[in-house]
Amino acid sequence: MWLTRREKQDEELRNQLKILYQQYKANKYFVVEFQSGDQELSKETSALLCYNRKRLAEQEVYRERARTPRRAGAG
Repeated sequence: MWLTRREKQDEELRNQLKILYQQYKANKYFVVEFQSGDQELSKETSALLCYNRKRLAEQEVYRERARTPRRAGAG
């Protein structure tokens, strides 16, 4: 969902969207809301992608550690 600057300040619209988001959540969808702003889109998108990649790597390490049995006395 992409909101313009005007839309993100519209309280009535925001309340309607909350209801819509809850309906999607009930169907196991995850709604992402983008809001127009004053920052550079390409820079912020790049930062978000880098964060997500780092987070995925951290989760993979966690899953791998959970799968690997620990030796007695290791720690």
